[in-house]
Amino acid sequence: MEYVYAALVLHSAGKEITEEGVKAILEAAGIEVNEARVKALVSALEDVNIDEAIEKASFAPVTAPAVSAPAVEATEEKKEEEAEEEEEEKKEEEAIEGLGALFG
Repeated sequence: MEYVYAALVLHSAGKEITEEGVKAILEAAGIEVNEARVKALVSALEDVNIDEAIEKASFAPVTAPAVSAPAVEATEEKKEEEAEEEEEEKKEEEAIEGLGALFG
């Protein structure tokens, strides 16, 4: 992902996206550069209109994932089970403390 960000930084600055430019940004960020990845990225972006790609991406509909009722019920049941387990553990601890008073 950092390779794409480096390309976007160059684009935003109005610079040509080159292997040297991407590599310089990555190195400045302290990232170990993989030359093959840089070369592949620059090659892949040669025929891409980045402004157009960003514009299309910014207008993509945002939808929340559908959560089914059974999934919500399962989550609620899990929370209830966890609460019951915690209550049982607390009762056991209290019982152990009570026994300690008998022998201590």
